[in-house]
Amino acid sequence: MTFSVLSTDKVSMEGLAPLIADDRFEVTSVDDSSSPEFETALATANALIVRSATKVGAEMLAKAPALAVIGRAGVGIDNIDVDAASESGVAVYNAPGGNTVAAAELTVALMLTLTRHIASADRSMREGRWDRAAFKGVELRGKTLGLIGAGRIGGEVAMRCTAFEMDVIAYDPYLPEERAAELGIRLVDLDTVVETADVISCHVPLNDETRGMVNEDAMARMRPGVRLINASRGGVIDEHALAQALHAESIGGAALDVFENEPLDANSPLREAPNLVLTPHLGASTVEAQVGVAVEVAERIIETLADGDVSAAVNAARLD
Repeated sequence: MTFSVLSTDKVSMEGLAPLIADDRFEVTSVDDSSSPEFETALATANALIVRSATKVGAEMLAKAPALAVIGRAGVGIDNIDVDAASESGVAVYNAPGGNTVAAAELTVALMLTLTRHIASADRSMREGRWDRAAFKGVELRGKTLGLIGAGRIGGEVAMRCTAFEMDVIAYDPYLPEERAAELGIRLVDLDTVVETADVISCHVPLNDETRGMVNEDAMARMRPGVRLINASRGGVIDEHALAQALHAESIGGAALDVFENEPLDANSPLREAPNLVLTPHLGASTVEAQVGVAVEVAERIIETLADGDVSAAVNAARLD
């Protein structure tokens, strides 16, 4: 039996090598999921692989009667209606390990950009100025990094920041004390992170518990000059409250790679906020990460279609 696999959103073909090399699978790539070619291929697809651009909901699932598995080449599954997929008996997978290093490195890059005013200094130079005095930064050494979430990515950030001789604290009720100790992390409550950290970095999924958890009240309790970073999921930080805090200079700066609505709205208050670095969801945008997440998803699809194993699906408990 040959299984039909449809890939879209420019998923790395190099990463899909496990599927391409297996005679049991036929891989079709249609990078525009709004095209007629995509809809035609979807009608007979047994597996669908997407990144973040394609929204998979009940309407799309209704056009895919043969679909048995959806693979998200990345961590977040906000763009997939998992309830609708479960009702249709479709297994849903993500790739939590493939982009871990890429997201951690971007977080550190944003941290350094904020503390050393790199983006602002570059812009000033290109405008013909030489304003050394305007861009006096601070060192990371001796500062306290507060992690909100210290799973795979947060843990990698912690390891890198201990190399900068930072004191790393974290709020993560799911992280065992033993693992925290291995990473050089001191576990504390959320209030301690908010009120004592010099740099706060978010590394949590978006759900009812985390949505808007960094809000106006939390920002009001942060230390003067604090830097706030979010390279996890949009919606964790209240964007309007952040813009107001930046204009009021009650916090020192922020860097965001993710947003509540993506692409970022043209009239978003973030676009006019000072001391703010914005990047267009680059967390997984490295050559290595794109290959890694595609490999991870490809292996899950083989397990599901060829071996009947759905134990690693995010909705495994709801599948027959």
